[in-house]
Amino acid sequence: MKIGLFFGSFNPIHIGHLAIANIMAENTDLKKVWFIVSPQNPLKPSKGLLHEFDRYDMVKAAIADNYKFEVSDIEFLLPKPSYTIHTLTHLHEKFPDKEFKLIVGEDNLENFTRWKNYQQILDQYGLYVYPRPAVSSGEKQPPVTNSPLKSHANVRLVEAPLLDISATYIRECIKNNKSIRYLVPDVVEQMIRTKGFYK
Repeated sequence: MKIGLFFGSFNPIHIGHLAIANIMAENTDLKKVWFIVSPQNPLKPSKGLLHEFDRYDMVKAAIADNYKFEVSDIEFLLPKPSYTIHTLTHLHEKFPDKEFKLIVGEDNLENFTRWKNYQQILDQYGLYVYPRPAVSSGEKQPPVTNSPLKSHANVRLVEAPLLDISATYIRECIKNNKSIRYLVPDVVEQMIRTKGFYK
C-alpha cells in the first residue's frame, strides 16, 4: 500500500493543506495521506508555534471525515531535532508492508540536496511534488522550474492549483480579531476560538 507522508507544523492546519492532501489521495496511486505533525524544535524555539498536541488535535479534527487521511505523532517520540530520513526509516521498520512517499512543495526541490541523506530519501522513498511559488529574497517568484531533480525517476510532479494560503497570515488575522472563515475548516476555527489559540 502506497502512503503519502505530508510533513508540517500545521500551525494551524488550513484548507490549502487539505486541498493538496486530497489531490494527492484522489489523483495519484497513493491510497492514503498521513499528516506528520512536526514537534517544536528544542534548538529553535518559536513563540508563535502552538504546542504540538494542540496542533495534532486540530489536524485530527480537520481530517476526521476523510477515511483516506490519518494524522501521526510519530515525530513527537523520536529524538530532536527530527530529520525526515530518521522518521522515514522508523516508519519503514514499523510498517514494512507499506510503501512511503514524501509529499513536498516544488519550492523544496531547490534545496533538497541539502537535506540529510537526501539521496537515500530519493532512492528508497521518492517524492510527490505539488506546485508552489518560489520565494527568493523575500519576494514571491513564479514556480521553480529549473531543478534537475524534476527529471529524477523517483520524483513525480502532481498537477494541483497554486494555493498560497499562509498559516502566518491566519495567525495575524486571529491576533487582530479578523475573520478566518473559509481559510480553515469550521471545526478548526471553533477550536481556535474556544481555546483562545494564537491570541
